[in-house]
Amino acid sequence: MLLIPVIDLMRGQVVRAVRGDRQSYRPIVSKLCAGSDPIEMARALCRHCASSRLYVADLDALTGGVAQAAVVRDLLQALPALELWLDAGFADAAAAHALRERIGAPAARVMPVLASESLRSLSALREAFAVPRSGASSGVLSLDRRDGQRLDPAGCWDNPELWPGRVIVMTLERVGADAGPDLDTLREVHARAPAAQLVGAGGIRHADDLVRARDAGAHAWLVASALHDGRLAAAGGAS
Repeated sequence: MLLIPVIDLMRGQVVRAVRGDRQSYRPIVSKLCAGSDPIEMARALCRHCASSRLYVADLDALTGGVAQAAVVRDLLQALPALELWLDAGFADAAAAHALRERIGAPAARVMPVLASESLRSLSALREAFAVPRSGASSGVLSLDRRDGQRLDPAGCWDNPELWPGRVIVMTLERVGADAGPDLDTLREVHARAPAAQLVGAGGIRHADDLVRARDAGAHAWLVASALHDGRLAAAGGAS
């Protein structure tokens, strides 16, 4: 099981995500490093997980503000081997491309996350993943839900034939909630797209949860709180 560490960015700081209630997030307090500086936190998380991949949620953009292009650029420049998965509320592939243009040359290492809660239409989903650029993946799809309800104005959940090779299964009310992973939804998605690499998100409490998630079909899991709280051992998240 691969661990992909997560940072949630708000106004240039790393904050702690709890149940997807973005308006109430506060600066992170972590056992991995002091303060809430994005670069120092990214280094600490990637070192702890032995990961060259980092998931970044740009909460400014996700709540209707301006995307933090400069912060993302600084992260990429400070960690030159990093692959950065970026969720910035993209309505379509054109929005992701525009933000990568703002970031500049380091954006070659940005993997856009196109989320079902943000995609504007089914045609946007179809166009986003229809023709990978330069033979590489054009992004990752996130299937989002909260409290048993799909966050999906475009109808992404019901069209697995349009899904890319990597799909995130995001259960927002379990993020930062110490509630355990949503394995029923993961199994449902796995049954609908058995060839996809599934990345779970939300609810991991300890190493046993990772074993259960792997057995349910997860290829990787997005993790933050269990790392900051010291509940997952250093470099022991991958097996």
